[in-house]
Amino acid sequence: MIRKKYLSLIFIFNCLIGSLFHGGLSFAKEPDYIDIGSNRELFVDNYLIKRLEGARLILHHPHDEGSVLKFDQPWEGPFCGYCTVIKDKDKYRFYYRGLPQAGRDGSSREVTCYAESPDGIHITKPELNLFTVNGSKSNNVILADAAPVNHNFSPFLDTRPGVPQSERFKALGGTRKSGLIAYISPDGVCWNKLREEPVFTEGIFDSQNVAFWSNSEQCYLCYFRTWTETGYGGFRTISRTTSEDFLNWSDPVQMKFGDTPLEHLYTNQTHPYFRAPHIYVAVAARFLPGRQVLNEKQAAQLKVNPNYFKDCSDAVLMTSRGSNIYNRTFMEAFIRPDVGLQNWGSRSNYPALNVVQTGTDEMSIYVQHDYAQPTAHLRRYSLRLDGFSSIYAPYKTGSMTTKSLIFKGKKLLLNFATSAPGYIKVEIQNARGKPVPGYSLSDADELIGNYIEHPASWYSQTDVTKLSNQPIRLHFVMKDANLYSFQFRP
Repeated sequence: MIRKKYLSLIFIFNCLIGSLFHGGLSFAKEPDYIDIGSNRELFVDNYLIKRLEGARLILHHPHDEGSVLKFDQPWEGPFCGYCTVIKDKDKYRFYYRGLPQAGRDGSSREVTCYAESPDGIHITKPELNLFTVNGSKSNNVILADAAPVNHNFSPFLDTRPGVPQSERFKALGGTRKSGLIAYISPDGVCWNKLREEPVFTEGIFDSQNVAFWSNSEQCYLCYFRTWTETGYGGFRTISRTTSEDFLNWSDPVQMKFGDTPLEHLYTNQTHPYFRAPHIYVAVAARFLPGRQVLNEKQAAQLKVNPNYFKDCSDAVLMTSRGSNIYNRTFMEAFIRPDVGLQNWGSRSNYPALNVVQTGTDEMSIYVQHDYAQPTAHLRRYSLRLDGFSSIYAPYKTGSMTTKSLIFKGKKLLLNFATSAPGYIKVEIQNARGKPVPGYSLSDADELIGNYIEHPASWYSQTDVTKLSNQPIRLHFVMKDANLYSFQFRP
């Protein structure tokens, strides 16, 4: 009886082994995949990259297009700061703190100023006649006598579905003592408190504290100033909180930066990228206290405030796909201080909140220059759409293969640029890396040129519908080319 039972177990074991080898029964785990749907995907991190051979991920640098807004009115001045730009349909709205003289954070001398533009390039300051400043209402002030909110008033356009017209714009502002106080507006110009008491109090807040509605996470997010140690100890850093109603916020969670050194991040400017809102872009101000370039004589010649020339700063690029994680893929400067000693004073080169489209193939970033100097102003920087970074392959060619992914769509659109002899070819593979018949490298057409959107093709055919909703990999072979983004278009 025991022998018979023993032989039965051996038989079952042999059957299982045979099934494994002959494909009848398998315990092999199915490959993992990333469901990207019809999202546009940018190469700003390693999220989708499985393998690079002879190619690399590189950072691009915006082009300085010059000054677009001077802080030259008596209620504005050298200490204007914490700028925000919002593209609202066919209008660009600019917000910034007005402060002629340095002083305590949240003082009554601070106001919130407003400017607007039809194209993001030519900016005017309307006379709004809303608040009396320096004895006159002939100004562009949208908020005064609202200390300490004016210190860092940071508005956003609320994209939550069903938001009331009266709350189409929202904003946060305040200090550690006051907490963050919420404001609402129907038009982005006339503002009212959402309620008297602060909506969130668990932070330091001595910076621009930014919020927005996240469609991908289905909640409001706020990224705000904290420090890595108690009080004001350690490094200036960023924490995050979430809310379903903009009134009740979760316990704060400090952001993580992966295996990278801590640095002082003065502002974070985190926001959904308008062409791929599931990716949050942060064009942050990196601050280096005590790293001095100007001497006293040079500072005096530039008329820099004596307390604001012994530090320097630049702008860095970070991204996030949610949770409390920033991807610091690039530690190098995204925007370096320009030629000229005026660019090397303390708290210059601070980016405004939001990247906005300013042309059919162009987006703009705005950066505050000459802080604490009589020449304080805002400059515009341009990039191609999706052009923060790219996969680059040299003349000798290179390749990039994605992780397994699932998509929805009829064609694969690429944002790319090649040289005259350069090209990009796309092979679609199954989840195990085998070419899909009809979509192999030998079937692929060479893509040549410079396009924001151009379909990949195989023997001049672009339809990929039959591969939709099944795990695949994309294999790009490139020569002297940059690949910025891709999207499967429905």
